[in-house]
Order: sequence, then C-alpha cells, then structure tokens
Amino acid sequence: MALRGLAASGPSSRGPLDEAVAAAEERGAPAVLATGGAPEDDEEDEGRGRGLLRWDGFSAWLHCVCVVGFDLELGQAVEVIYPQHSKLTDKEKTNICYLSFPDSNSGCLGDTQFCFRFRQSSGRRVSLHCLLDHYDKDLPVYLKDPAYFYGYVYFRQVRDKSLKRGYFQKSLVLISKLPYIHFFHTVLKQIAPEYFEKSEPYLEAACNDVDRWPAPVPGKTLHLPIMGVVMKVRIPTCHDKPGTTQIAQLTQQADTHISVILPTVHEVDLFRCFCPVFLHSQMLWELVLLGEPLVVMAPSPSESSETVLALVNCISPLKYFSDFRPYFTIHDSEFKEYTTRTQAPPSVILGVTNPFFAKTLQHWPHIIRIGDLKPAGEIPKQVKVKKLKNLKTLDSKPGVYTSYKPYLNRDEEIIKQLQKGVQQKRPSEAQSVILRRYFLELTQSFIIPLERYVASLMPLQKSISPWKSPPQLRQFLPEEFMKTLEKTGPQLTSRIKGDWIGLYRHFLKSPNFDGWFKTRRKEMTQKLEALHLEVLCEEDLLLWTQKHTEVETVDLVLKLKNKLLQADREHLPVKPDTMEKLRTHIDAIILALPEDLQGILLKTGMT
Repeated sequence: MALRGLAASGPSSRGPLDEAVAAAEERGAPAVLATGGAPEDDEEDEGRGRGLLRWDGFSAWLHCVCVVGFDLELGQAVEVIYPQHSKLTDKEKTNICYLSFPDSNSGCLGDTQFCFRFRQSSGRRVSLHCLLDHYDKDLPVYLKDPAYFYGYVYFRQVRDKSLKRGYFQKSLVLISKLPYIHFFHTVLKQIAPEYFEKSEPYLEAACNDVDRWPAPVPGKTLHLPIMGVVMKVRIPTCHDKPGTTQIAQLTQQADTHISVILPTVHEVDLFRCFCPVFLHSQMLWELVLLGEPLVVMAPSPSESSETVLALVNCISPLKYFSDFRPYFTIHDSEFKEYTTRTQAPPSVILGVTNPFFAKTLQHWPHIIRIGDLKPAGEIPKQVKVKKLKNLKTLDSKPGVYTSYKPYLNRDEEIIKQLQKGVQQKRPSEAQSVILRRYFLELTQSFIIPLERYVASLMPLQKSISPWKSPPQLRQFLPEEFMKTLEKTGPQLTSRIKGDWIGLYRHFLKSPNFDGWFKTRRKEMTQKLEALHLEVLCEEDLLLWTQKHTEVETVDLVLKLKNKLLQADREHLPVKPDTMEKLRTHIDAIILALPEDLQGILLKTGMT
C-alpha cells in the first residue's frame, strides 16, 4: 500500500522539519532529514560506508510501520504501510489489523500502548536481513525469535463529534522481528503523539531517521537519533553476566546530546505485572518453566501483553521455547488451533481481553484473571488460587484458577521482602530488581545441574584425531542425570526445599527442555568441529601429502576448503589465527601440486 498524499501543514506550524519534507515532496524525491548533532552524521557515513543501500539501515531494526484506522464499512483497515516497498502477505495484514485495536469491551479511551506477536507467513526468509545474520550469534538465545513478527502499538481513541462514529480511532504500529519491547515502546512514545498531529510527512521523516541508525550489534552502545531526540541503548550479548546491565557503567561520563538512556531494551516492569499475584510468583515460574498451557485474562491489551511478557521473562536466561501471544483475539489465524476441545490445550501462553474467551478457554488447566494494573506505588489486593470450576465468565473475580500442586515449597523470604517494600513505598523499579534477581537465582539453581551434566557428555579433547571425523556427544540419559542430583543438585545454590526431582522429571518432557537441549547440543557439536579444526592446524599437512597419492592430496584440499566454508557459514567458535593457519596450509599444499591441478584447485571454493 502506498502512502496517501502527504498532508500540508499551515504556515504557523511549519518548522524546519516541515519545510524539509515539503521541499522533498516538491522535488518528487523522498525526504532524507537529519535531526542535527554530530553522532548521527558519523553513523550515517559509517552505515553508507558499510555498503548499505537505502532502507537497509531501517530494515535492520524494523520490517515496516503501519497505520491502522477504523473504516465504517470495512472495519479495521491498514491505511498506510511505510516504506512503500515493504511486503506483507494478506494473512499478515489481517493479523495486524485485528491485533492493532483493543477489543471493543476494553473501553480504552485516550492513548494506550501494547504489544502483539504473530507468525510470519511460511515462505518468508527466516532472517530478514542477511547483513545482520552474523550478529545473531552473539545475541542471548532468548532474544532470537526469527519466525515471528512483533507489533508495537500506540493506539489513540478520543471523542470527535465530526466523525460518524463519534470517536477518532487510530493505531501507529511498528512491525519488527526484534523482541525489544521496552525500546520500541519508548520509540513510539517519542513519535506517536506528534504523528497524530502532523500525519504522514512526520512519519516519513521518522522512518528516514531510523534508516540512518547503526546496526543493532550486540554489545555495542548505540546512539539513536529520532526526531530531535537521541536515545542511548545497548543490545545485550550472550557473554553478559545474567542480571547485570552494562549501560549503567557507561553513563557516568556526561552526555550532553543524549536525551533518553535505556538501561534495558527488552525487559518489562516485572513487579508491576506480578504485583496482583506475587504471592504465587513461584508457582507461576514453575508453570512457565514446564511449558504448561496458560491464559491471562485481563481488562485491556496493555495489561494482557505486559503480563504475558513478564511471565515469559521470569525464566530468563532460559528461553521460553513454546508459543506465546501477548495479545490474542478471536480473529487470530491460530484461533481455531488454540481453542479446539478435540485435543489437550497446547503449550502456549495467551493474553486475552474478550469475555468470549472465558467460555472458550474454560477447559484450560491454568487461568490467571487480573484486574486493572495499578500505577507504581499502589498495590492491588492479592488474588487467591481457586479451583477452575469457579471460573464462569470474564467478570469472575481476579485470581489464579488452577488445580496445579507446585513441586517446590513457597519461598516465604521473597514474599516478606516484597511486602516490606510495599509498606515502605519502595519504587516499583527497585521491587522489580529484587523480583528479577529472585527469579534469576531460582532459574540458575535449576539449570546449573543440567549444564554440568550436559558438559560431561562432551568427548575428551585427546579423543579428537585430525584424520577422523570429530567424535559424537554422548547420549543424554535421564536416569543418569537424576543420579547426579544427590551430590550436585540445586540444594548447593538454593535454600528452597521441595520435590526438585519431580520438577526435573516433568521438565525433561517439556518443550523448554527440548529447545534448551537442542541449542546446547548444537553449540557443543560446533565446539567439537572447532577443536577438530585446531587439531588439524597443528599437523604438518605438507609432510602428510608427501606420503600420499595425488588423488588423496586433492581430496584433502577439497575437504579442508569445505571445513573453512562450514566454519564461516555456521559461525563456528574458531580463533581467527586458526582460520589463517588453515588457509596457509591449503595454499602450501596446492603450490606443491602440478600446475594444471593448482589452477583448478585455486578456482574451487575459497582459500
């Protein structure tokens, strides 16, 4: 869909920004606007210096920006997609339309922000930006979500008697494959209110700013200018110590041109979301860890999306491998799949607001019903755990409706600590830090024995021979693992008592274990491949070729070249000097061969 005609501003409201947009429009060229200040100019030069084309910088962060309005005849409709060449399938557009507006019963007047997530259509490239593929290896696993799009919504609903419906209803939506919730909500706060005043020219100018941003490289501190505001952010890496934020140390020197410093790009306000249910936070941690079907019934998409994201976040740094939908509607393309009664509910966390779901999902085993989330400093009444048969409608009282019996005893210490914070009016941010640290310690206590056992499946380095394929990992044997828990179980790091063995048995059958183990197995297999390369490099390969036939030597060269290609393609954890040594070996072997073979081998593959 193309942008509609760019709206002109009146003379009184024409600032430098509007002048630049208007001038670009008159020339028939897209507006490329700088927001002033040195850092972004340097970054633009750097981006173009990397050989990025127009909109490559933009698509490193966003797939597109959509404006969704309400049409009396068509209902919700995508009015604008920007940049105009962005491709969305009809199914994706339909999902965006329905997910960008709150359900009519939510009664969201004013401005509302929330987030949704939906599957990319099949056939779309898994990674949307090939230039960024090699950065992904440094991302924490829980921030890799290549098969889904995230939609970040700023919805405005205000009375307007000049319109037939009596209300102005519109959403500005950022579509991205990056799960950087806090970051994109902050971006929307900066640009959406002015967009609703200034319309498309403003949106085009904002997109041009994003196009000049440096790539979202993990571990780098980035200065990102948008419409006169400069945000300072840092994308986490898999090497960061869990539970720490690096940006705090980087903000000590005064940055006069920085307007907004974000300590996190992806985390939500954990305590605000868990506040109504913090007495049961440990039980909810177990349900998320085990990949149990879970539905959050909330009054609005803001509450549903924040709560679902907080639940998924509570087992960090472990990735939640099942599906989760921060905001789910009856129009969703997976609605039938997820609400069918012909089979057991799937391993998924859904956030819903429509009363219809109270009936449709009442067969689900675990339902969290929450009321309005209070502003920071106000504590809602603590909800109780209730039997599922008591949940009749969405008007039922807030509570956790489940028959689940937790494996672990409740940690009274954390409850006392949080309750004390409430009494002392401790800020929500500080409470979130306490709760996040508690969840982190719980998850680490649980995962360390698994990490220790899986590390023991790695073959000894001395068993790696340069002339044989790398050895295989030993098989994961659940009973063998269970035996290790007696001496090296979670009791070494956690004060919490309970049936840890039962929790592990249940976890080993869950999608989260399956996803975690596949990831670890892939990492360890790659490590073995890298060690094999290092052992090869230490050999005198030229001496070997002198003792073998020409055919065997050519075969060795081709195999070594394949090894180099594999190391590059799979981002194997190989030292740069190992790669260089191997290239030197290959070149030396080729030069020792007859000239006709040299010519052929030098053209084959890479050296």
